[in-house]
Amino acid sequence: MSPALIEGLGLLAGTLTTISFVPQVWQVWKSRSAKDISLGMYCIFVSGVALWLVYGLLVGSAPVYLANTITLILAGAVLVMKLIFDRRPPAATEAKPDDHAG
Repeated sequence: MSPALIEGLGLLAGTLTTISFVPQVWQVWKSRSAKDISLGMYCIFVSGVALWLVYGLLVGSAPVYLANTITLILAGAVLVMKLIFDRRPPAATEAKPDDHAG
């Protein structure tokens, strides 16, 4: 397999795994809720992605550092939203009895 084809394979793999985070980021942003997302998992994952990014830079692998840069941004966004949204008090889902008095 040619080096260009191998590089293309790496870029395609990185693109697919990276864009898989877009629906998660969108869902958390849209719902303003990350209650079902594991904080521990995302902390470990973001740390791992950051290390892959450093590795990619050190070995000069464009597919590795490009994909992990974008993945770090997306997964980091989910992690930050998780921390912010989990600190807010839950929204009232039921009307208070006085709300219907007229």
